Amino acid sequence: MAVQYKDYYQTLGVSKTATQDEIRTAFRKLARVHHPDVAKDKKAAESKFKEINEAYEVLGDPEKRQKYDTLGADWERGGAAQGWPGGAGRRGAGGASFGGTGFSDFFEQFFSGGGRRSRGPGRGFTGFGGEDEEDPRGEDMEADLLVSIEEALRGAKKKISFRRSGASMPETYEVRVPKGVREGQRIRLAGQGARGGAGAQAGDLLLRVRFEQHPHYRVEGSDLIYELDVPAWKAVLGGEAEVPTPEGAVRLKIPAGSQPGRKLRFKGRGLPGASGAAGDFYVVLQVSLPETLSAHQRALWEELSRS
Repeated sequence: MAVQYKDYYQTLGVSKTATQDEIRTAFRKLARVHHPDVAKDKKAAESKFKEINEAYEVLGDPEKRQKYDTLGADWERGGAAQGWPGGAGRRGAGGASFGGTGFSDFFEQFFSGGGRRSRGPGRGFTGFGGEDEEDPRGEDMEADLLVSIEEALRGAKKKISFRRSGASMPETYEVRVPKGVREGQRIRLAGQGARGGAGAQAGDLLLRVRFEQHPHYRVEGSDLIYELDVPAWKAVLGGEAEVPTPEGAVRLKIPAGSQPGRKLRFKGRGLPGASGAAGDFYVVLQVSLPETLSAHQRALWEELSRS
């Protein structure tokens, strides 16, 4: 089955010359509309949000974006010719596909670590479902698994499907995402990888955790970072604001005289770290200035400047 090309620029509604800031702004705007927590049609929103998230996963990363732009719409021929890790030749070698991981086949083939995972020297890539003549044990296989911040905090169960090369029916597995799972951590499904030769043991299926881009905050290690737009008067005089966190909205006190970029911390409201201790939730103040002024507002600013 052919892999469908994904036009990530069209998904985010930006031009191919868009800056990284414009891409980030477009993602946040769309994410806040289609995030399942706020949309009325949860099922449709979940599907749309995954498309938006995948597009931003590529275009929001300068290195991935450069590769994507180099690939172009002529991806089947160009990807193989340029030695891409998911070129057309690789797809033909195995043709396996995943479902329920949160990513499309196009992403899995060109931007994921998906595929056979060599266990040592002399064991090169042979494609999905093939056999390694040097070792009868089946090779491990790898794919990305999209996990939301909320799922990482609380743990979750996700269903994924996997269709091997030449198989008519997909295999379905229930994957347990442990509470406190970390970005890049691999969840192992023992014996569900490539089949071994001559009746030997099968390899394992490794699902590499990728955090879903969130419309409100980003992840830095075990900390969560939220950028809060604050009007200039509130930064000067101080005040309060409501801030969304994975555990619900909290009230934030903004000290008088706060400067742009100031960080305010909620201790222990981040993600569990490698040691088990939770990270922190940081609010970064982004002081916004008015772009237009009424005559009365201008007079007040002029009076302020004279004082």
